[in-house]
Amino acid sequence: MYLVTVLGNLLIILAVTSDPHLHTPMYFFLSNLSLADIGFISTTVPKMIVNIQTHSRVISYAGCLTQMSIFILFGCMDGMLLSVMSYDRFVAICHPLHYPVIMSSHLCCSLVLVSFFGSLMDSQVHNLIVLQLTCFKDIEISNFFCDPSLLLKLACSDIFTKNIVIYFIGAIFAFLPFSAIFYSYYKILSSILRVPSSGVRYKAFSTCGSHLAVVCLFYGTGLCVYLSSAISQSPRKDAVASVVYTVVTPMLNPFIYSLRNRDFKRALCRFLNKTI
Repeated sequence: MYLVTVLGNLLIILAVTSDPHLHTPMYFFLSNLSLADIGFISTTVPKMIVNIQTHSRVISYAGCLTQMSIFILFGCMDGMLLSVMSYDRFVAICHPLHYPVIMSSHLCCSLVLVSFFGSLMDSQVHNLIVLQLTCFKDIEISNFFCDPSLLLKLACSDIFTKNIVIYFIGAIFAFLPFSAIFYSYYKILSSILRVPSSGVRYKAFSTCGSHLAVVCLFYGTGLCVYLSSAISQSPRKDAVASVVYTVVTPMLNPFIYSLRNRDFKRALCRFLNKTI
């Protein structure tokens, strides 16, 4: 699954960069999302594979903090890039004549940079809060990676204030992108429903279908992980939910975007023919 994920997302990046027909804002954001997905899954799975092969479940304190920071960085970046892509679809459908002017290369690069630095800030806030913990009542994390919420549960000291800060920051970086996606699709839907032609409506819906499927998959599995960790007391169930969120979702993204996209399939065929 790890190799399929890395290969699938890498093919998207190579196809987009090598084909001039795909040098558009939508595919620029898609290639950045693929890069974030590779980083997201590479933060946890290689370490888990090494642990399985060596029969060792040990990670250093510095390694744990590094893994947690990078995991939050790429996870948050995934959500922010999905909101940027929804804005791109909103402009393309609701303001098609102004699309080339609004979605300039300068704005596209700025949106990706804002996504990166916002995600970096989120990860460093989590890092700083965990660094303030001076002692732990246990050294065993009931998951296959360093989950920040599980690290806080191991703390000896009172973490009520730290929990409030983490949930507040998490709510901002989860709620704002999701609100942007919801608003974009609300405007897209109201704009499409005003079009009398069913053919035009179908074409407009089909351009958003792949992105909407990835949004539902990303936020749906993320919500399941959050609810399972909050309600369930079974570490095994939490770990299974985390596998779905961290492994299955990044693996399915390339298939969702490529299977129904003729432009991308043509570009991929041209790239593979050129390479072979």
